[in-house]
Order: sequence, then structure tokens, then C-alpha cells
Amino acid sequence: MARKKIAEEEKISSDKNVAKNSETKVEAPKKTIEETPEERSIAQKLISLYELQKIYSEIDKIRLIRGELPVEIQDLEDMCEGLATRIAKYEDEIAAYQRIISDSDTKIKESQALIKRYEEQQNNVRNNREYDSLTKEIEYQKLEIQLCEKHKTKAAADIETRKADIEAVQEKAKENAEVLQQKKGELDGIIAETEKREAELVDEAEKHKALVDQRLLVAFERIRNNARNGLAIVQIERDACGGCFSTIPPQRQLDIRLHKKIIVCEACGRIFIDKQLVEENEQNKSAE
Repeated sequence: MARKKIAEEEKISSDKNVAKNSETKVEAPKKTIEETPEERSIAQKLISLYELQKIYSEIDKIRLIRGELPVEIQDLEDMCEGLATRIAKYEDEIAAYQRIISDSDTKIKESQALIKRYEEQQNNVRNNREYDSLTKEIEYQKLEIQLCEKHKTKAAADIETRKADIEAVQEKAKENAEVLQQKKGELDGIIAETEKREAELVDEAEKHKALVDQRLLVAFERIRNNARNGLAIVQIERDACGGCFSTIPPQRQLDIRLHKKIIVCEACGRIFIDKQLVEENEQNKSAE
């Protein structure tokens, strides 16, 4: 009887120690190791590229809304600059014509002074030879005056022509400036509406880029830049590439569904992603 009682007491004491140890035992927190882009699975990389493609496509749509406005604005600015250069050139030509007129006036005055002096000298000549020589000089100076007058007339006409040209160019420049102001207003309005969203998308794109190893990302960017529609990763639609619509053999389609490696279209070079993988990703995003 005493042995039985001692055994029961030992059992109770043992149970209490177990309970106490279980209460004081604290599980060590599990360490989470962040995956590097190289360690991510092919499926994860494809999903990251697909999400990146969606972001880029949305950015493309935003930029498409702007249309040709930036190009048109640049063309108008170049045209305005060209017209300003033309006006400056015409003004330089007018200044040159004015110098011709001024120089001609100076020469005329000099010739008139010489004529007056030669005429006075004719009154004091000693022989016919001196008289004839002075007469020729007077005639020469008169011809110089006529030539200068001709240069002045032509220069004055050229000045009027250039003034008319300047007025025409200024009118055209004014019209261009008005159109340019209007185009800039339109572009500023569009940018104001889309700038914030575009900035958010660019930031989001950078986050997805960090999930893809550099070599794959460079290939993705190169394919996207070469593609006319900007699509670098596509699904298979009706047994054909979603980018160039080339037929994809069944065995290759199976490899794409297994997503054990990155597979590209042999015709256009676009990266393939399995449709089921995309649907699962969308479902997971909806569940979150």
C-alpha cells in the first residue's frame, strides 16, 4: 500500500514537471531568407515579367494619349527658331544695304567736291592738254556719281523687299507661336491628368524589375524595344504565338506549360508564358 502511494506521488510530480517544461518552452522564430532574383523559379520569373509587361503596356497607353503632340510641338519650336533666324538674316541684309547707301552718299559727296575743284582748276589752265585732262576727270567723277546713285537705288529697293519679307515671316511666326501655345496647353493638360499615374506605374515597374535577374531583364527589354506593339511576353492563342501569330507545335506548347525553362518564339523571339499560370496569378491577386 505504501509502495503504491509513493508511485502515485512520483507520477503526479513527473506530470507537473512535464507541464511546467511545456509552458516554459518557447519556439524559436523561423528565419526567413529572401530569395535573390537568380534563386526564383522560372514560373515566378515569368509572372514577374508578365506583371512588368502589363505595367509597360499601361504606360504605353498613357503616352499614346499624348499622341504626336510632343513631336508636333518640337517641329513648331524648330520652325519658330528657323523663322527667327531668317528674320535676323534679313535684318543683317538690310543693314548691309544701308551701309551701301551710306558709302554711296559719301562717294557722291567726294566726287562732287572733286568736280567742283576740277572746274575751278579749268579756269586757270595754261593749255588745252591740261583742260582736256581735267575735263576727263570731271566726266569720270560724274560717272562715279551715276554709279553710286544706281547702287543707292538698288539698295533702297532691296531694303523694301527685305522689309516686306520680314513682315511676311513675322506674320507666319506669329501664327506658329499661337498654334505652339495651343499645342503646349493641350499637352500640359494631358500630362497633368496622367503624370501621377505614370509615376506610380514607373515605381511599380522598378519593383518588378528587382525580382528578375539582370540578364533576363536585358533580354526582355531588347525584345520589347524591337516589337512594334511593345509586347515582349505573350500567351499562346489558338495554338499560335500571341505576338506574331506563328503556329506553335504541341510538344513546344507542353514545354511552355511545364515552365521548366524560358522558352521564346522561334519566329519573333517573344517570351512565352502559360495561360494557366497567368490565371492562377490573377486568382491569387484577387484572393489577396
